[in-house]
Amino acid sequence: MTKIAFYPHFISTDREKSSTFVIMTLNTATILNYKNIAEARLEFSPKLNCLIGNNGQGKTNVLDAIYYLSMCRSYAASSDNSAVIRHGEPYMMLQGNYTRCETPLEVSVALQRGKRKVVRRDGKEYQRLSQHIGLLPVVMVSPMDWDLVRGSGEERRRFMDLIISQNDSEYLDALIRYNKAVEQRNAMIKKEMTDPLLYETVEMEMARHATLLHQRRKQWVEQFLPIFMYYYNAVAGEGETVSLHYKSHLNEATMLEHLAATRERDLIIGYTTRGVHRDDIELMLNDYPMRRTGSQGQCKTYTIALRFAQFDFLKANNPSVPILLLDDIFDKLDASRVERIVDVVSSDRFGQIFITDTNRTHLDEIVARHGGGHCLMHVENGVVSVLKGGDNA
Repeated sequence: MTKIAFYPHFISTDREKSSTFVIMTLNTATILNYKNIAEARLEFSPKLNCLIGNNGQGKTNVLDAIYYLSMCRSYAASSDNSAVIRHGEPYMMLQGNYTRCETPLEVSVALQRGKRKVVRRDGKEYQRLSQHIGLLPVVMVSPMDWDLVRGSGEERRRFMDLIISQNDSEYLDALIRYNKAVEQRNAMIKKEMTDPLLYETVEMEMARHATLLHQRRKQWVEQFLPIFMYYYNAVAGEGETVSLHYKSHLNEATMLEHLAATRERDLIIGYTTRGVHRDDIELMLNDYPMRRTGSQGQCKTYTIALRFAQFDFLKANNPSVPILLLDDIFDKLDASRVERIVDVVSSDRFGQIFITDTNRTHLDEIVARHGGGHCLMHVENGVVSVLKGGDNA
């Protein structure tokens, strides 16, 4: 099979052409009472890190802890923060020592049951967690990504928001303020308040932020689509056509126009029915909705391509190369797609990679093709041990 070249012209930047990307690496991590992991003190390769073990042993939890250090939350996105704390324990703690832009950086997260989480950078606590988002870019490919295709619009909005927010602090601030304004308007509706002046005040705040969110999302979809199409074809081969359609009420009218037109209806229904908080991305395969026509293998390929495209988008808009987390990536794929994914992951386009699997077959092939440094780890009942054959053994 022909080796795939991973430098498509449409995502090349001056920075990429001059090879000035800075590889960000997680050098060591300490994990205490995180899900089923009681304690782990881990040292990683700056290149490839492979975690092997049976299902349900804790491989995913290691990746999730790394994700948490970057995003201040679990990839599972549970509304209950304490769900990540090991059963029977009062707290959890994570600590990561990074090299970013050739400078050492320490990040720690502490969470006690019933209390707010505390995130520190080099020992100094953040006043707002949003200040941390984007500092340590990360992309995770997970079986839970199935929800991007089969789930509600909320999943796809979260996908957009997480990507854009890691590169655009203005967008993240507008998103937070817009959501608060929606909550305020919904509270007024539930209290059956009818004063038009009060509604106009809140709706002006909503409209101001909604305009920015809509513009940035529309721009993002236009930039993201060709990257996604490239990666889908790289994994699936030729013969299938994919596309992304941005659906928003603001494609048809302004936010204020929608809110004025639906205010009476919203009072009857009990919540705000129009706005960018209802945006969605329609995922298409051969001009048909993916959620209705895609096979398991096609859906898995779709989500993997979305995540690889996310990686390239973040890489092109960030001073450091994101960390790539690949969880059980080969399941439900035929041999040809597995082969193409191995080609993708083995390329030198990526920086530090963490990958899990239930056996060493695919991982050994990636290690052989990758040619760089690597670390092999085994996970059983939440205990992580280093295997022989890796650079850290």
